[in-house]
Amino acid sequence: MDVRDGAGLAAPRAGLTIDDYVAGVRAHDRAILGRTITMIESRSPRHRRLAQDILVRLLPYAGGAHRIGITGVPGAGKSTFIEGFGLELVKRGHRVAVLAVDPSSPVSGGSILGDKTRMTELTQREEAFVRPSPSGGTLGGVARTTRQTIVACEAAGYDVILIETVGTGQSEVTVSEMTDFFLVLMLPGAGDELQGIKKGVLEIADMIVVNKADGDNEIRAKQAAIHYRNALHIVAPRSENWSPPVLMCSSLKGVGLDAVWDKLCEHKEKLSASGEFQAKRQKQRLKWMWQLVQDRLMTDLRSHPKVVECIPQIERDLLAGRLTATLAADEILNTFEGGSREPG
Repeated sequence: MDVRDGAGLAAPRAGLTIDDYVAGVRAHDRAILGRTITMIESRSPRHRRLAQDILVRLLPYAGGAHRIGITGVPGAGKSTFIEGFGLELVKRGHRVAVLAVDPSSPVSGGSILGDKTRMTELTQREEAFVRPSPSGGTLGGVARTTRQTIVACEAAGYDVILIETVGTGQSEVTVSEMTDFFLVLMLPGAGDELQGIKKGVLEIADMIVVNKADGDNEIRAKQAAIHYRNALHIVAPRSENWSPPVLMCSSLKGVGLDAVWDKLCEHKEKLSASGEFQAKRQKQRLKWMWQLVQDRLMTDLRSHPKVVECIPQIERDLLAGRLTATLAADEILNTFEGGSREPG
């Protein structure tokens, strides 16, 4: 499988050393970068250990990119926006990585890895790297693999990282907590759409962009922008140095995308000048560490032989009403910590 475009899900190439992977990533080899990310996403302990060894070597070269989270209401044209925005950035001399976090099906475990096919022009650009990745059905999976993938992409020289969140709710919060800027795409015609805006999304938005503001939609887009600005007035901004603006654009025609980038740069300049940008990055690193601790503890607990052995009986007792949920949790934790389940 050709992995030059970042979509390769093949196993790590046999015979490559850690030095080879580090050198390949640093040399902007998209095939090697794709295989490095495959190891990051792998559930194999061997692959994960190898990925960590590579990431430690890459870490000194990471941290310099502008990390941008993107979400939007259904039909807002996220993929079209990301492709158009990415092409605009490439024209400006930037190297762009797109990480599209796809939700795995809770039924089949499958994943809709369609963003590569929807961003055909951007995918073909040497300055771009498009990587659709399954979340594994867990937010922890998103947090672990996407944060580490950001490190790899930054070490590969990509100075703008676009992270698309597919879905709503907690996944949006998770992506906002690993990015510098969180952009929310909306549609023209604020009447119905305004009712669908969750307050939680407004609270984490650094900017709202009304997409598809062209043709007959232009007047409706202007009306929508006014409604969204009014809606933002009732939400306390999460930064004392930034008030989220509302812009309009047409991704299809490439209109307004330059203004979006200008606002993103203005945001970074203002927060950097106040020290808030650096403080936010430090807070994110601490949160990442504790998230990894939590994920590791849960993995160890679920795979502990004695816990695996006792869980069926504890679940039967819970369902039969012989244990409360609190006591059941205590028994699992006591077993994990070395205690034993009392008979009876």
